[in-house]
Amino acid sequence: MFYETATNDHGLKYNPYKSIVTPRPIGWISTLSRDGVANLAPYSQYNNLGYDPPYVMFSAGSNPGDGRRKDSVLNATESGEFVANMATYELRHHVDKSSHYVDPDIDEFDYAGLTKEPSQMVRAPRVAESPVHLECRFVQSVVLPGYSIGNIVHIVIGQVIGVQIRDEFIGADGKLDMLKIRPLARMGYFDYTSVESIFTMEPGDVGPEEWRRTGLGGEAKGKQAAE
Repeated sequence: MFYETATNDHGLKYNPYKSIVTPRPIGWISTLSRDGVANLAPYSQYNNLGYDPPYVMFSAGSNPGDGRRKDSVLNATESGEFVANMATYELRHHVDKSSHYVDPDIDEFDYAGLTKEPSQMVRAPRVAESPVHLECRFVQSVVLPGYSIGNIVHIVIGQVIGVQIRDEFIGADGKLDMLKIRPLARMGYFDYTSVESIFTMEPGDVGPEEWRRTGLGGEAKGKQAAE
């Protein structure tokens, strides 16, 4: 089959597009509003953008009624910071509850039954129950046009300035134990998945060993080494 996205004439009961670019990691974004209210929401349009320095992004549509930015976007932009907490299978019901639309003056940690924990380098709290946290400094936002006011896309890019990992999720080999963490990922429709199996695939000749180590391990020298 073939269809044009401008007309969505696919003839299916549900639009297949969001089931094609999958699985998508979920950025569980926590922020603080201008009034100091904690906000927490999951975004499946989320990913890593680089590693030296590390950047992550998340994107959100607009409020369908008036096109206003979502609270996470507004707070991250105004406060200049946010935290990306790792969403896991164990926390899936909390993740779902934090996705509900509530008034901006509602503390969504309390609403979702989660514990706020102070971050190390930003004011936005992190989810204590989550095994991994990325503390981020806002870098820039990008606005993409939509076919309707509610589909205007706001992309937020942050530089990761601090990483918190629970010690019990680091294996004896020095790697994150992803089978223990079971990161949650979005499929399409109302479907999700989590990491339940891992396989290793050694690449062919990719050049000098330094290139291989950098590409596979994401080796980052950091700002001080660069200077």
